Amino acid sequence: MSSVPFDQLDGQIWYNGAFVPWAEAKVHVLTHGLHYASAVFEGERAYGGEIFKLREHTDRLIESGRILGFEIPYDADTIDAACSELLRRQGFSDAYVRPIAWRGSESMGVSAQKNTINLAIAIWQWPSYFDPEQRMKGIRLDLAEYRRPDPRTAPSRAKAAGLYMICTISKHAAEAKGYADALMLDWRGRVAEATGANVFFVKDGVLHTPDPDCFLDGITRRTVIDLAKRRGYEVQVRAIMPEELEGFTECFLCGTAAEVTPVAEIGPYRFVPGDITRRLVEDYAAEVQPKRLAAE
Repeated sequence: MSSVPFDQLDGQIWYNGAFVPWAEAKVHVLTHGLHYASAVFEGERAYGGEIFKLREHTDRLIESGRILGFEIPYDADTIDAACSELLRRQGFSDAYVRPIAWRGSESMGVSAQKNTINLAIAIWQWPSYFDPEQRMKGIRLDLAEYRRPDPRTAPSRAKAAGLYMICTISKHAAEAKGYADALMLDWRGRVAEATGANVFFVKDGVLHTPDPDCFLDGITRRTVIDLAKRRGYEVQVRAIMPEELEGFTECFLCGTAAEVTPVAEIGPYRFVPGDITRRLVEDYAAEVQPKRLAAE
């Protein structure tokens, strides 16, 4: 990835209905979303000039805003069109897409009922979330100190900016110890997810993945489940306890940024990327490519 700071990249950003120069897409320091995390966002990828599952991401963005108590002032068609046009203007074929909506700076304090709801979309080229040379060998995960919260204490169905605070803390702590990421448990002590990706395990040809009852049910996660079922693999969505990790033979993460990434180590537990993981890496790579008519 480029070492250029993100506020100094080239191109344009779609900002409240207009395409503005990248460097001019700014917010005030007293923006409510900065102080009180009243912001929601999406992570999307474009492959071959098309944004994968764009409408699903847009629908989730709008719903995330509603869960946080605000209405994004643009409908799904407008948001989709803005994403697609910005991708064209940026001149990218393969890229990362980041829409974000937040409460503005009209007033401060916990309550901000009348603040403007802003929406911006940025697109840049972002390679694999993890080191490409390490991906197929399997990355190493630490066990996180912090846990995903009880859904009675946080809006776990929203892709809300504030929910990622403990993810950043956990990933930084893992990286400081030489790991690529961290596995998080939920408030009950069950396996939940990595800091920015869902997790799958394999045992005796069967895939196992945690029930997303207190964390985001990822769009990539659902795609991988569909791909596995097409292959004829059984997928069990269930509560997984940490002590079960010793009995799994394969493990991988999945998410828009991570795509499908094999895991070789989680704390004291070891895994070997096998046939099922490799097939799903390949199947996902094929799935995200734009589908062309046979006549083309």
